[in-house]
Amino acid sequence: MSRTSVALLIALVLAPLAHPKDKKKSTLPTEVLRAQTVYVMIQPTAGEPLTDPLANRHALEDVERSLMKWGRFRLAADAITADLVITVRKGNGRMVNPTIGNSPIDNRPVIYDPTTDGNSRIGAQHGRPPGLSQPGMGTPQDSEPRAQTEIGSSEDMLEVYRGNIDFPLESSPVWRYSGKDALRAPSVPALDQFRKAIDESEKAAAQNQKKKP
Repeated sequence: MSRTSVALLIALVLAPLAHPKDKKKSTLPTEVLRAQTVYVMIQPTAGEPLTDPLANRHALEDVERSLMKWGRFRLAADAITADLVITVRKGNGRMVNPTIGNSPIDNRPVIYDPTTDGNSRIGAQHGRPPGLSQPGMGTPQDSEPRAQTEIGSSEDMLEVYRGNIDFPLESSPVWRYSGKDALRAPSVPALDQFRKAIDESEKAAAQNQKKKP
């Protein structure tokens, strides 16, 4: 088992998780409620499934389009300037999955994708964005494609991290959601749950403000 697979398994066990079956709700931190920009990327440890090499790439694009349709956040061109960093990873229903790591498919070309509401989706990142994790902390450091075996969640996953800090992916995600077809377009249920979590947190914050003398 590779170090990357072990790191991913540990992260899945330790990180807080929002799941369709969970009833407990938690309030999002103020930084999330005040955030204006977001950067979306594929989880650095996620490889491309052999049966569907474009799965993660399509999930990223679907999340970006859903964010633009929502209209609450602006898409950042890079992770360094973003208030929030969102990572996505497609599941395929299996806990153990052979994949290709460092696939060139993940390299993001220059994109201009106008929408009917006047917004646009622009990307200029080539390869994995640097500076999100320190070297040796679970993020692959080599750039050559390689066969690997991933061990972890069998479901789609979306994680939200604080931005504007050094190595944001080394901190625990402030919110995370996993579920079957959670990243499936056009509804993208994971993002819908994130929107609900923000609405509930804002309502809770407003109620707490009213209680103050």
